[in-house]
Amino acid sequence: MRSFSLLSRSAGAAFLTPAGLLIGAFVIAPFFWVIYVSFTNRTLLGRTAMNPDFVGFANYFSLFDAASFFTRGEFGFSLILTVQFVLLSALAGQAALGMLLAWMLQSVPKSLKRLTEAVVIAAWILPEVVVAFAWFAFLDYENGTLNMIMDALGLPPGDWLLSFPFWVIVVFNTWRGTAFSMMLFNSAFSSIPPSYFQAADVAGATSWQKFRDIGLPLIRGHVVTDLILITMWTFNVFTPFLLTSGGPSYRTEILPIYTYRVAFRDFEFGKGAAVGVIVMLINLVFALFYLWVTRRRAKGVAA
Repeated sequence: MRSFSLLSRSAGAAFLTPAGLLIGAFVIAPFFWVIYVSFTNRTLLGRTAMNPDFVGFANYFSLFDAASFFTRGEFGFSLILTVQFVLLSALAGQAALGMLLAWMLQSVPKSLKRLTEAVVIAAWILPEVVVAFAWFAFLDYENGTLNMIMDALGLPPGDWLLSFPFWVIVVFNTWRGTAFSMMLFNSAFSSIPPSYFQAADVAGATSWQKFRDIGLPLIRGHVVTDLILITMWTFNVFTPFLLTSGGPSYRTEILPIYTYRVAFRDFEFGKGAAVGVIVMLINLVFALFYLWVTRRRAKGVAA
């Protein structure tokens, strides 16, 4: 038995070694490298590309400089823009729309339910580049589908990407990510015993009353999980870059796009790494909060 146990442990270690090496090479090592670079003045070109100087917290101080923190196009503006983007796209958009669709699907014929699920999920599984260019063609000023519809209705066309760039990426990301929330809430609503809703029907409850008094309280844990996950994903999404490239005039430069601009367009690797570290810390807060919530739910179920 002892030899079999030792053999199992050694075999397990052998199987885990390749995965551990890959995680170390592509996750752990880059993590510490980014932290190191954030304390240097490394650039893409010039002397400091190969021989950067250690500058301490200078990159972080420049990001939080009071004179430029709220300047359009700088870190503070991008941070505030990202918070607005997450609130509108993830919380008010994906979560609310996903819950509405999931609740409506509980009372429709199965054929319509499957069709709706297929359409919504298609927006989620299509490659990001394909989706972005499809939306670009839809919103194009000269030959876009939306302006053709506006013209057919006798309404003036609009240059949507230039006039309403922020709202374009909010709607785009909401459309793109609603499928996850819809599937999560649909599964949660389906797990509620039908007898609960049947008793409410006998009592003469409306659909809103059934949702408010039965559905929502029973899926509260799923709601918290969904909000945390889609907040993390939306906070790090880079796809809007394919639509607007962060413009016009930095009006859609959310943090992932700002990080890309600083590091790969302005060639300031050190400053870009500092932004990346701050983003990682924000994500760490979300992750710790998510773990805390899941553990509380697990303890509640065990009790």
